[in-house]
Amino acid sequence: MIQPRKEVALLIETSNEYARGLLDGVVRYMEEFQRWSIFLPEQGRGAKPPKWLKQWKGDGIIARIETPEIAAAMKQMEMPIVDVSAARLMPDLPCVETDDRAICQLAVEHLLQRGFANFAFCGDSSFAWSKWREKYFIESLAEQGYGCHVLDLPTSEEGRESNPRNLQKLDRWIERLPQPIGIMACYDIRGQLLLEACRELEIDVPRQVAVIGVDNDRLLCDLCSPPLSSVIPDSRRTGFEAARLLDQMMKGEPVRQTQQLIPPLGIATRRSTDVLATDDPLVGMAMQFIREHACDGINVGDVLKAVDSTRRVLEYRFKQITGQTPHEAIVHQRIDKVRQLLHDTDLSIGDIADRAGFEHVEYMSATFRKKTGLSPTAYRRKVQPN
Repeated sequence: MIQPRKEVALLIETSNEYARGLLDGVVRYMEEFQRWSIFLPEQGRGAKPPKWLKQWKGDGIIARIETPEIAAAMKQMEMPIVDVSAARLMPDLPCVETDDRAICQLAVEHLLQRGFANFAFCGDSSFAWSKWREKYFIESLAEQGYGCHVLDLPTSEEGRESNPRNLQKLDRWIERLPQPIGIMACYDIRGQLLLEACRELEIDVPRQVAVIGVDNDRLLCDLCSPPLSSVIPDSRRTGFEAARLLDQMMKGEPVRQTQQLIPPLGIATRRSTDVLATDDPLVGMAMQFIREHACDGINVGDVLKAVDSTRRVLEYRFKQITGQTPHEAIVHQRIDKVRQLLHDTDLSIGDIADRAGFEHVEYMSATFRKKTGLSPTAYRRKVQPN
């Protein structure tokens, strides 16, 4: 006898890259394990609960519970619910969410590798996840012996990101910051606002101010001027794990873990952070050469010839400023290229190894697994929608 499909509501907005990644993860779970009948209202972040929800008699819900209104509606639902929001307005519910501490640690590492000694965070206290990211960014910097300038720009009641009062406050803040400085934006939309302010103030990005966002909304990041670097959350895995958890609950299976944090995939490096903030011309020349030629199959000997230095001198000064050796910097650039090609293309693993400057596929695969914890094939399955 054919069993009727479970009816599942997805209260997840479709207006941003992260949320669409969550939805894609749910779709992947259904394709692999369990087909459901899906109810997906068209809504934006912070929208009110859909009117049909009061009369809906389904089997389960996956929701971004980010407002008191959504939380109140969920409390009335007598069915399994999984939260995919960091707001934790219903802390007793099982939750699957991105690991904000790991996101901030990646952002700090990225900016430190570029030689910055001044740092700032631009957040939006309207969202709990922004507060967590501010906290973890400051803590990660403190562990390295650095302080942090902070600006909170809450989104206006109308939901407008660029209201005049916020823009004036942002301009004054940027003008008072020490330079050069690396700034983490709580998400890509805020990063876009930072870059626009720098453009109007005629501040050189990334030499004077470097900006990194979160979510890797590729269309938005590429439309920024200059294009915005961004931490890549694993939203598809987050959605997949939320679907797995809901499936267990609808089957009556016990849930042992009330909160599951999903680490990010890496960083998409674009021009907004493509700089080395150092007064050491030797290290600056070496890093520039590495960035331009790492995927051409160069080695440390090629770098030494390009900058006319001994290995001992370059490695000491390079390590002092960037925290890594020239060889590690070359490998880092190549792995970034592999990530990008796995994410954006259907090239074979062999072709990717060649384009990223690896002579042997086996070495590339082993190095990639060491850096990411995944094989190139497994990584591609995680980041590509189909």
